[in-house]
Amino acid sequence: MRIDRLVKPLLRQTLSGDVYAQLKELLMSGRMMPGQQLSLRSTAEALGVSVMPVREAIQRLVAEKALEVGPSRVVRVPTMNVSQFLELSSIRINLEGFAVEQACLRIDQAALLRIETLNRAFDDELEQQNPDGTKVISINKDLHFSIYRCAQMPMLLQLIEALWLRIGPILNYDLRSGSKRLETRAIVDNYTRLLKTVNHHTSLVEALKKQDSNAARAALKSDIENAAQFVMSSGSLVASE
Repeated sequence: MRIDRLVKPLLRQTLSGDVYAQLKELLMSGRMMPGQQLSLRSTAEALGVSVMPVREAIQRLVAEKALEVGPSRVVRVPTMNVSQFLELSSIRINLEGFAVEQACLRIDQAALLRIETLNRAFDDELEQQNPDGTKVISINKDLHFSIYRCAQMPMLLQLIEALWLRIGPILNYDLRSGSKRLETRAIVDNYTRLLKTVNHHTSLVEALKKQDSNAARAALKSDIENAAQFVMSSGSLVASE
């Protein structure tokens, strides 16, 4: 998808941090696909800024391994092989599992209300006749990070965000690719059916209500493993080196 259809023009000339924030959100929410190329000029025009802050933001994302520079200096979203994906999933289980444990100790009623609202929105979208895959992934991200912020550990949150910069595009790959699998909606239907059958989010929310850190970690682990199994079976990863 063209960059000008993904970003919102900035209202003022900004520094690279503002550009970085928008590109970071696109990657984390899975609105950019592995292998997608990014033009500095097109991105600058879409955001309404000069090329310089875009170049600085992209350099920052390249340093974080969220973007890569390929042949002929082409900037693109990295593809991911099987071993990389499994490693990231394992790290996520540990870091994000720790975050939900800490969230159980510190969550307040206002945060719990927001999390419950997001969980209902997630379920409601899955119940639609034709669920919007992009919306499902976006709500999923908002739900997870609403929980992680409850841990009140900013450095931990930064580490988790770094993981999602890498994992976001692959989680939404099959819901955005133009493959024949999607022409029949088989992938979308299978994914939503899987989520409806085993709703780990609801188990996680219930554990947060009870401040049961062990149950919260177990639900989070099952959620990540469930999504990983889907990605592994979808054919969206490249072969391990």
